[in-house]
Amino acid sequence: MNYQNGTSEVKRLFDGKDVFDFPKPLALLSRILSIGVNPSDGDIILDFFAGSGTAGHAVLETNSLTSGSLRYILVQLPEPLQYQVSRRDAIQALNANGNPPSLADLTKERLRRARQKVLRDNRLISGDLGFRVFKLDSSNIRAWEPDPNDLDQTILDYTNHIKDGRTEQDILYELLLKLGPDLCVPIEQKVISGKAVHSIGGGVLMACLSPAITREDVDPLAQGVVAWHQALAPAGDTTCVFRDSAFADDVAKTNLAAILNQHGLTNVRSL
Repeated sequence: MNYQNGTSEVKRLFDGKDVFDFPKPLALLSRILSIGVNPSDGDIILDFFAGSGTAGHAVLETNSLTSGSLRYILVQLPEPLQYQVSRRDAIQALNANGNPPSLADLTKERLRRARQKVLRDNRLISGDLGFRVFKLDSSNIRAWEPDPNDLDQTILDYTNHIKDGRTEQDILYELLLKLGPDLCVPIEQKVISGKAVHSIGGGVLMACLSPAITREDVDPLAQGVVAWHQALAPAGDTTCVFRDSAFADDVAKTNLAAILNQHGLTNVRSL
């Protein structure tokens, strides 16, 4: 159980290419998991120095062999590979897949290949072997920084306080972080009255982040959200979130909230 084992395992995943120096052996990480956690308890394995991703691979292997529900969080800086001569094979492997050459990309690619191997080795596995990738960034919402010499213009400038270039997915995940749902909960989307509406966690959070909601949109949009919420029938309370700057005026915003309130959706927020 030494680093040579780890090197051989990674090389087999990458078609014989030597892409990482001194990777931890899979058996060692699997042994640590067998000592420290119960696979059926849904524990989260945290590795702040992911490297080649052996910890995540070990979780996949353990779950496949035990029908476990372990999860993992891997953290890795996007360290450039092009400055390291010893990583030439890694750069070639990642470029072949159209990925930018960084150590974080190598981690992700190892996990993808490990998933494929686990599925080949255990075709009866039914658990979730996927993963989501998050990058650290600033908030999607612009901080209030008024110009004391021109408050009127500042207010106009902050009518839309979502930063330029941010997608609905960016905003959704910030909502998850701020409101509490797990980042791995299922996210569904429906188009209601021409607007994309997202259901997170089976209806625990419902969000419409359309940039424009007119008075004419309000009734069909609200009724559609209500109907979908009733079909989902979440066990707990539901929070509904809309983009504040989307509403044509206060009347549109008030009417939408009133319709939702009439059907039991009383926690309505805007951002």
